[in-house]
Amino acid sequence: MDLLLNIAVDGIAYGMILFMIAVGLSVTMGLMRVVNLAHGGFALIGGALAHWLGAELGLGFWLAAPLAIAGTVLIALPLERVLYRRIYGFGELQQVLATIGLTFLMIASVNYLLGSTLLPIELPPALRQTVDLGFRQLTAHRAAVIVVGLVVIAGLWGLLDRTRFGIRLRAAVDNRDSASAIGINTSSIYMLTFALGAGLAALGGILGAELLPIDAYYPLRYMVLFLIVVAIGGMGSILGSFVAALAIGVIETASRYLVPDLATIVFFGFVILFLAVRPRGLMGSA
Repeated sequence: MDLLLNIAVDGIAYGMILFMIAVGLSVTMGLMRVVNLAHGGFALIGGALAHWLGAELGLGFWLAAPLAIAGTVLIALPLERVLYRRIYGFGELQQVLATIGLTFLMIASVNYLLGSTLLPIELPPALRQTVDLGFRQLTAHRAAVIVVGLVVIAGLWGLLDRTRFGIRLRAAVDNRDSASAIGINTSSIYMLTFALGAGLAALGGILGAELLPIDAYYPLRYMVLFLIVVAIGGMGSILGSFVAALAIGVIETASRYLVPDLATIVFFGFVILFLAVRPRGLMGSA
């Protein structure tokens, strides 16, 4: 029983990190209809900025983290305005090539500025403390990850399903020309949605640095993992991405606990089997 509880706790914490990073990718691919393989690069930028602000400038975590997220959003906004606005009109293969090229540019930039070694993000004492769950000691950091993940899913649900912004976004996705004709500024809607996804990726990259370490090659190392979350959850489904991320977190954690030598085979075997049965994912809208 203790083993199962350990798997559940570690898997949920891991899944929350995957959700925070991948949900923005689900929105851009499922709602905005763009194959954005550079999405993991925004998690890299967020983590790299948090490392630089903390290690190089000496700012504490509580100041460095929000500044890093804000910096990532400020980088994402002009990228969307100048580059992605053109990519939206490309075919799928052209979108893949353009965004993978941008991924390599992000990698090269971080490699040039900060090097190719690990970029650790030092946690504050409050997050290094332990919480007694009875069956194990859990770091406050992992407990905070779970709480933040729940706040993110609730916030996204409220934003996209219960606000005028969400209504306008869905209208812009369904028929951009008609949405523009009734006065919706579709360009601004797309830009803000893209910035939201980049900010969430940065948040996930920073909070998840303990489980998914930050280095210059982060986007390539975890790209397939983020795509799997989107594929299993269903493109454009926030709830689907949430359920998929938790399931993937628990399954991968369980395989590493129970069959460490075969963990990768078991995990990808499950992914292939699931997508063969449900190619649109759990709750896909596309």
